[in-house]
Amino acid sequence: MFFTKTLVLSLAALAAAHPGHEQEEKRQAIAARSTMAANKRALDNCAASLNKRGLHSAAAERRQAEVERQRISRGLPINNGRVKRSSVEKRNTTDVLAKDHQGTLDGQRAINDELYVFQDEKCTVLNPQGEVGPFYVPGEYIRSDLRENELGVEIFIDAQFIDVNTCEPIVGGWFDVWNCNSTGVYTGIQSDMNGNGDDASNLNNTALRGIQQTDENGVVQFLSMFPGHYSGRVNHMHVVFHTEATVLPNGTLTGGNVPHIGQFFWDQDLIDTVEATAPYNINNQSVTLNSEDHVFGEQETEGSDSDPVFNYVYLGDDITDGLFTWIVVGINTSASYTPTYSFELTEGGGVAVDGQDGGGFPA
Repeated sequence: MFFTKTLVLSLAALAAAHPGHEQEEKRQAIAARSTMAANKRALDNCAASLNKRGLHSAAAERRQAEVERQRISRGLPINNGRVKRSSVEKRNTTDVLAKDHQGTLDGQRAINDELYVFQDEKCTVLNPQGEVGPFYVPGEYIRSDLRENELGVEIFIDAQFIDVNTCEPIVGGWFDVWNCNSTGVYTGIQSDMNGNGDDASNLNNTALRGIQQTDENGVVQFLSMFPGHYSGRVNHMHVVFHTEATVLPNGTLTGGNVPHIGQFFWDQDLIDTVEATAPYNINNQSVTLNSEDHVFGEQETEGSDSDPVFNYVYLGDDITDGLFTWIVVGINTSASYTPTYSFELTEGGGVAVDGQDGGGFPA
């Protein structure tokens, strides 16, 4: 696919080129947290409207049907596997850490029980971080399958976005995601902070990165791989949400507004189970737990009701059969943030922006 420099939002390159952009990101994050409570109140007021419109029941049916499709595609029994009913009450950091987002359901139970598993009647307003760290790469593929040749545990992601201002699904928005691979290495960049800093070929690697547009229900779906860990960070996924962006003829994105920048996580016991499998178990970098991760605590959950942890089900009896994960997110579409980055994908491949090497930013 032909690439051009894309998603170059106002002042992004300028911010990346100057030492003060980290302070600007932190200022944005503080401003975002100050409006968090108001956003949550607005979303709480949407509950009756969303229920009346049948959004939650339709979402449960969609998730259940997608799990069936994923099981069939893997040659697994349709009504089998470990399934979890997750409470979606909002909590502080300690309670989010203690909350179990996965459970079990006897595969022989009636299908309506499984629908109950996928019924989420609330959604979470996440704390916008206002910062993306050094590993954001604008100009990536608009696509749903991000796996390429990466190994590990497959994850199917179902994310739904609600506008807290209108109580309506966000239609036509763009969900931009990326995470490291099973051994803690990000594609699309070259840095001593990231695997082999001498590997220039990694600049042109696009695995585990992609963008998808929300449908009429505000839903985006991806097929990716569960991320590994690296020193100082627990397993996590980076997310940016764009509105009013334009699709270029080459299938990439440009312009628009960014009302949310943040990260998603998984339960610690699920992470531990994944990390015990190959190739995650050859990663010898130091381990950081959710309870120790600065982003999970300080930026995403501390002093708020944010719950940035995926709900999930096993697709089969074993973790290696893959996972179906979902989350419902309320976003204030009137907010605006400026992503900074150190690398981008261009028509000539991946390049460093203004000689930045990604050092010194939260990752």
